[in-house]
Parts: sequence; C-alpha cells; structure tokens
Amino acid sequence: MKFLGIDYGEKRIGLATSDERGMFAFPKLVVENGIDTLDKIGEILKENKITEIVIGKSLDMKGEDNPIMEQIEEFSEKLGRRFSLPVHKEKEFLTSVEARRYHEGDGRVDASAAALILQRYLDRRSKLGD
Repeated sequence: MKFLGIDYGEKRIGLATSDERGMFAFPKLVVENGIDTLDKIGEILKENKITEIVIGKSLDMKGEDNPIMEQIEEFSEKLGRRFSLPVHKEKEFLTSVEARRYHEGDGRVDASAAALILQRYLDRRSKLGD
C-alpha cells in the first residue's frame, strides 16, 4: 500500500508520499491550489502508484472544525469521486507550525506538514494493526 498525504490550503496544497509498505512519510511537493490541482494530483497518484489518500482535518484549539473544513470536505469528496480511491482524514493540529521549525522560508513547509499528517495516520494505523 502506498499513501498520498495532503495538507490542504486555500493557496497551496502540500503533498507527501509514503514508502511502498506504508510505514514512513516523505514530503513530496507543493502545488498551487487552482483549476488544474486535481490534474496535478492525478499525475502524482499515477506516477507513485498511490492506493489511498490521507488529508488533514483542520481543528481549532477546542477540537472543533476550523472554517476551512468546509473546503477540505468538498475537496475530499472531489478526490474520492475522481480517483476512486479511499480518502481518510487525520487531525492536523499544529502540523504547519511544526513543519515551519524545519523548513521556514524554503518553500517546503506545506509538503512537510503533509508528511507530518501522513506519518500520524500511518503510525495510528500501525498501532491498530491494519
């Protein structure tokens, strides 16, 4: 199983991929959120033989949905319909803050945040024995 991790943003979308065994997440790239975003993601899915998608679930400090969750839900549905792949949601609490510690100013923050989201999902999945 190979996974694609997504850190959704209104302007940019960070992408990360897992290794072949679905154990480790690696930052891949950042794409602009625009008209051809799904086409670009489709290319990555095909090139990397992705079988499942994990997208960050944006929550506030109280654990409630952030305003952007409406867009994330819509984007998740589009991904599932277009690519016929399972789309899982994983809490993304403070992933961008953590990613900035390592990649401030180099343009990889969103991809690193996607890798953190994906790694959390993979770790949780591993603990559950999936």
